[in-house]
Amino acid sequence: MAYSMSEDDFEAAVVRALNEIPQALRDMMDNVALFIEDRYEPLPHEDPDTVLLGLYDGVPLTERDHQWAAGAMPDRIVVFKDSILEICDTPEDVVEEVGITVVHEIAHHFGIDDTTLHELGWG
Repeated sequence: MAYSMSEDDFEAAVVRALNEIPQALRDMMDNVALFIEDRYEPLPHEDPDTVLLGLYDGVPLTERDHQWAAGAMPDRIVVFKDSILEICDTPEDVVEEVGITVVHEIAHHFGIDDTTLHELGWG
């Protein structure tokens, strides 16, 4: 059974997770926005049962060149509230899972792949 949490409390957990990222790393983030959505909607070519806790949509810093910035929309990090709540039993679980998800997606912004993140325990 999914844990229930208000929108405000969930947003506070996301803000807390973001604030726990060292300031030096936050300062290095460039042209990225963080959003909260209810759940991931699989694309037509994906398994309809695909569940994501978070998503990074953008061009990692390691792949940007001098032409990238011209008209570039911000990268997007999305945290999926309902998907996270479905796997949590307590508010502490939510805070922990949100923290892992935020770090995971920010790491993609820095060009770190899923394999490396899983090896480091942020998968």
